[in-house]
Amino acid sequence: MKKYILSSLVTFLFLLSVAPIMAGTLDEVKKRGTLVCGVSTGLPGFSATDEKGHWKGLDVDGCRAIAAAVFGDAKKVKYVPLNAKERFTALQSGEIDVLVRGTTWTKHRDTALGLNFAGVNYYDGQGFMVSKKLGVKSAKDLDGAIFCIHAGTTTELNLADYFSKNNMRYEAIVFDTHDQAARGFEAGRCDCLTSDQSQLYALRTHLSKPYNAVVLKEVISKEPLGPVVRQGDDPWFNVVRWAFFAMINAEELRVTSANVDAMRRDSKNPDVQRLLGLDGDKGKSLGLSEDWSYQIIKQVGNYAESFERNVGKGSTLKIKRGLNALWKDGGILYAPPMR
Repeated sequence: MKKYILSSLVTFLFLLSVAPIMAGTLDEVKKRGTLVCGVSTGLPGFSATDEKGHWKGLDVDGCRAIAAAVFGDAKKVKYVPLNAKERFTALQSGEIDVLVRGTTWTKHRDTALGLNFAGVNYYDGQGFMVSKKLGVKSAKDLDGAIFCIHAGTTTELNLADYFSKNNMRYEAIVFDTHDQAARGFEAGRCDCLTSDQSQLYALRTHLSKPYNAVVLKEVISKEPLGPVVRQGDDPWFNVVRWAFFAMINAEELRVTSANVDAMRRDSKNPDVQRLLGLDGDKGKSLGLSEDWSYQIIKQVGNYAESFERNVGKGSTLKIKRGLNALWKDGGILYAPPMR
């Protein structure tokens, strides 16, 4: 019994010690007037600045959607670029409100770091990029190869597992950022660059001669990427999660940034009316205004719009929807109903 009481006391003191940074993020964000969103240090298609210094990308749209839901203004975001080593500490310490930075959802991160994943905004998998002149057609041809790797990611562990399982040898050169790893690959310091496959397509655009490199078709891991918040703050978790779900439901109901006003005015579909805050719970249960999801769709668009302009056929990456298509279109993207 004494042991139980002591254990409970320790747990209580731990929760008490971390409570100030875990509670009330939504209220803090509203009071501050700006969402502080952790993103990558620069990855085309996901989070990178354009020639005018404006942040763009699929992950950036995730930040914008949250800001649109909270403030009715997708521009009210401060972007904090973070490398893989810095990202979790920044979130745990309260430096940022949410992390939307190509982060893989794993058991350890979800249970041991005091963090919660609010969803999956991109289903990815680890792949390999090699120089065409090597003539490599399969990852199985990479026995003895030297790899350029971004430190602090699941990439290192997956690579070790894959080579161990296939009784192959390799050497690794580790870099602090994606860009540094890509530059190391281009400089010939390694035979292969390995990372999430989407990141390889993005990093290839940074090479001086991108079509001298090829991304192999093989994928060796599951990499579900999504937004992350601190544990213990359910109201904020709900806002981040449902801001993303609103974009997926909007695609499923064919509500876009272009037709959302007409849909709000004319649609008799109960699902559309609930999505746009005309019926049902609206925004009260989230602590948001009644038009929170309308603001997301109007200012950011539905998931398909964001995907296509940032990483899909409307972008330089030309990545196909694949697993990231809606469940009814052959993918696995799915959101609970808005009711």
